[in-house]
This record gives sequence, C-alpha cells and structure tokens, in this order.
Amino acid sequence: MKLNFVDVLIIMIYLTSTVVIGLVLKKKAQSDKSTYLLGGNKLPWYLLGLSNASGMFDISGTMWLVTLMFVYGLKSIWIPWLWPVFNQVFLMVYLSAWLRRSNVTTGAEWIGTRFGFGKGAALSHNIVVVFALISCLGFLAYGFIGLGKFMEIFIPWEVVSPYIPFHVSAEYVPHLYGIVFTLFAVFYAVLGGMVSIVWADVVQYLIMTISSVVIGIIAMKALAVHPLNVPDGWANPFFGARLNLDWTHIIPEVKAKIASDGYSLFSLFFGMMLFKGILISVAGPAPNYDMQKILATKSPKEAAKMSGFVSIVLNPVRYFMIAGFGVLAVLFYDKLDLIVAGNIDFEQILPSSINEFAPIGILGLLLAGLLAAFNSTFAGTLNAAQAYVINDIYLKYLNPKASNKQVSNANYIIGLIVLIISIIFGIFAKNVNSVLQWLVSGLWGGYTVANILKWYWWRFNGHGYFWGMLAGILTALIAPKILPPMFPSIPQDIILLYFFPLFLIVSLAGSLIGTYVKPPTDEKVLMAFYSKVRPWGFWKPIHEKVVALNPDFKKNTNFKMDMFNVFIGIIGQTAIVALPIFLIIKKFSSMSVAIGIIVITIIILKKTWWDKLED
Repeated sequence: MKLNFVDVLIIMIYLTSTVVIGLVLKKKAQSDKSTYLLGGNKLPWYLLGLSNASGMFDISGTMWLVTLMFVYGLKSIWIPWLWPVFNQVFLMVYLSAWLRRSNVTTGAEWIGTRFGFGKGAALSHNIVVVFALISCLGFLAYGFIGLGKFMEIFIPWEVVSPYIPFHVSAEYVPHLYGIVFTLFAVFYAVLGGMVSIVWADVVQYLIMTISSVVIGIIAMKALAVHPLNVPDGWANPFFGARLNLDWTHIIPEVKAKIASDGYSLFSLFFGMMLFKGILISVAGPAPNYDMQKILATKSPKEAAKMSGFVSIVLNPVRYFMIAGFGVLAVLFYDKLDLIVAGNIDFEQILPSSINEFAPIGILGLLLAGLLAAFNSTFAGTLNAAQAYVINDIYLKYLNPKASNKQVSNANYIIGLIVLIISIIFGIFAKNVNSVLQWLVSGLWGGYTVANILKWYWWRFNGHGYFWGMLAGILTALIAPKILPPMFPSIPQDIILLYFFPLFLIVSLAGSLIGTYVKPPTDEKVLMAFYSKVRPWGFWKPIHEKVVALNPDFKKNTNFKMDMFNVFIGIIGQTAIVALPIFLIIKKFSSMSVAIGIIVITIIILKKTWWDKLED
C-alpha cells in the first residue's frame, strides 16, 4: 500500500504543528537557562507526565512489543521487565522526590550535592557526563536510522527519486529519510527547549491515542468473525518453569523464534530479570530525558506524581495498539510480508500490519502517530544531551559567566552538533552496531552498583563512584567478546542478563576499593545532602551529626512503607498493562479481575502514598 493524498496531508499537518510550536515558544525559551532546559520549573506535573509517557512510546520499542505480543501473548507482559518498566514505580514512590530535592539541572550537577567538589567528585562528574552523552548519542543514532528504515516501507524511493536532484544509493535511502524527518524534531526541540518539547509531546500523545483506539477496534471487529488460533496458554499471563507455548501445528516458524529468544526456561529468565530490574530501579534514573522531566517539575511532591502518572497514561494506550496489531497478525499471518534478505523477520510485523490493515486516512494517522513517537523520544533525548553539554561542560569549564543570549546561542550550536554526530553514527551503523550495543550494555552493567551506593551509604565517596562505574563498564564491554564463545548454548541477546551478577561483583569491588583508599566525603557536604534529600539507608553517623546541630530534624523511617508501596504499585502497573489486552481478545472475566486489582491498588496507594506526599 502506498500513501494516499489524505494520508500525506495528515502527516504534513502534524509536522507543520511541530514547527509552529517551536516558533511560538522560541522567545520564551530564550529567557534563561532554566527555562530552556527545565521549563523554568513551572510546568504542571501532569503535562510533564504526559510528555514523559509520549517519549517512551517509541517506534523500535513498539515494534519489539508487537512481536512479543504475537509470539507470547499475555506472557509478553512480563518480558519488558528487562528494561525494567517498573522502575517508574520506584521513582513514583520515593526516588523522584529524592532527586528533585537536590534542585539541580542535570544528573551530573547532582554529583556536587552528594560528593562535593574535590578530585573524587570531579572524576564522578566526568564519568556521568560521558555516560549521559554516549547513551544519548547511541539512542539518537539508532532512532534516526530506525525511523528511516520504517518510513522507507511506506514511501518507496522510486516514487521520491525523480524529484531529488542528486543520486542516493539504495543503502543510504533510509539515512536520507531519517535526516528529513529528524529535522522536524530538532527544529522544535532546539528552538523551544523543554516547554516546546512538552507541548509537542501533548499533541503527539493525542495522535497516538487516536491511532491506538482505531487499531484496537479494527482488531476487535476482525476477532468477531475470525477465530483466534493460538497455542494453549497464549491468553494466560501465568507461567511455570517452562514457557510451553507450542506453535508447531499453527505457525511452525514461531517455534524457532522462541528458541532463538532464549525464553523457554521462563521461570529462570523471569527470576534473573526481576533480580536485575529491582537493582537497576533502586539505583535511580539514568541521566536521560526521564531524569530531565523529573528535574523540571515544580517540587518533589509533583515529581513523585509525575512519575506515577506516566504508567497510567502510557500503558493502556500503548498496549491497546500492541494487542490490536498482535491479534491482527495472528488472524491474518499469511497476508504479512515478513521476509527480509530471504529470512523471516518477526519484527516486521508492525510495519507489515500497518501496510496490510490500515485503511486510507488511518494509515496517515498511524504513521503520524509513530512519527510523533519517534520525534518525542528524539527531542527528549536531544534536550538531555544539550543539558549535559551546556550545564556540565560549557558553563562549568568554558564560560561560567555566560549571558542568557550566549547560553541560548550555545544551545542552538550544541543541538546541531549533537544532531550531526548522531547522524554520522547512524550512517556508519552497520560498522559500529556491535560496538554501540556493547557500549549500551556496558554502560548499564557498570551503572547499577555505584548508583545504588550513592543513595543509601554515607561512606561511599566520589572515588568509589568513579572506580565502581568504570570497573563495571569495562567488564561489560569485554564480556560480550569473551562470554558467547564460552557459552554458545545461551542466546547472545540475553547472555548479559545471566552474567549480570558478574558485573555487579566487579563493580562492587571497584566501588569498595575506590571508597576505602580515599577519605570519606567532607562531612559538611554529607550533612547538607542528608538534610536536604532525607534518604533512608545506612546514614547513622551523619544523622547523629545533623541531629546534634538540629534537634528537630526527623529521620526518614519510610523504608518499609516505601517497599510496600512499590510492591502494590508494581501489581497495579501490571494489571494496567494486562487490561487492554484482555479487552481486545474479549476475555471479559479476566478483564474484570484486572479492573478490580487496579481499583484496590489505587485505594491503597491513595492512603499509603498520595496522602503522605511531602516536599
């Protein structure tokens, strides 16, 4: 199917709206650094939450989730815990408030509030900036090339090429599409900063919501006249030691897909995934657009509300679309074109389904919605990268006394430089793909231990943070070269998951050695941090000193209640994910149970979390 005039018109209206938003908000964004990077901390929590949710509704993630829904059915709701999706619950319950109390502009700037400004703090600051920039560039590069490949399916090059005054070889057509559509995201992100991004995200969320509802309804209508032929257990979220989904006599090719994914021993996989997910969640947000949205809120209380709102507005809408496409793919599998380079690529289910099932007008709306999803993620990530370069390099080392005009101009220049570098990475993606995958895996592997200790242990210092992160990163970069040949029976896509404890041990060793070979962080810095952030954990010596100076200071004793709320929140979040899937496949009794669980968790959290929020 090729784009109809109506589809093209819908896409152009959306792209034009992003340009208008950037132009309208340009003057406001230029007023000062805080307004540009954080919206002046004046944006309401629900708009920031909607924006954050929109940024998580990305093309590549949605393609992956549709594939999971098609293959694993209701059991697919657990697999995104790899990220982990429930980190939003930890943020909601306590970590967003802790982070926002620091009152800083970026995660790297936060280092000064925890470790002071000595050599150890400088090393820690630098490694956080490196972490943030590499991860941002990696996401930008792969988002850029992914968008180009996605749009190429719907805008064939042979239709466009007669109007292009220069020759483009076939392998670089996706890059050209990526550059064209990326420029729209860059335009409103660079001109309008955080405020522009948030309002563009609101528009994008509305488009994606309409698209999701339409696809869900199409799937439900199709299911009314066609039987859903799936293996036993496909419509059941619960599982045993093994996955036990037998596609052999339905779609035999799916059996090989399950084997290659490595999820057959599902209980073992789930246990490792949960272990890793909890530790990463406890470590707090990584320095990306999610952290920037938290820092942009008006207060710690609103930061907590914003993080909680993300799950409520993201999951029902996103999974209504995911379940719709998954069901349509099962019903009409024989109509899908999934062959890429002679092999079946199940990740082509989403674009192939859109091509096959979306009628005129709806096709344009869906493409505008997914393009909006890309723009939202891209713009938020670009804003995060700008924030780190401006705040933690330009203003810290190059021009500390820069005027608002100079900061504004630097934002434009840095935004374009980051864009150009990410495009270069995308163009050479074929050559650096494995390297970037190792970088991303390594960064996450090295991030966890040091970022857990920074919140919960007073003795942990800047040197420990630096060496802990560095040790973990280096180990996880080397591991993908050594481990696969040694353990060929473990699927390479998830081998780092099973060796996650190795990264923890090495990173912990680096953290402890770095901490104990150097003296503790200055007591005044620790006391100021503890008094302002008020974390629970192993802070007894600092607590005693704070109380000696301020007898009215109250210790944070919420650990048990916070963990209880996290547990209840994860149950509620999982039910919210399952609800739209039950609705699409018309399992109304299961849907009623999900609704009941959601209502109960809301009532509990209203009393144990919402009513007790404080700044």
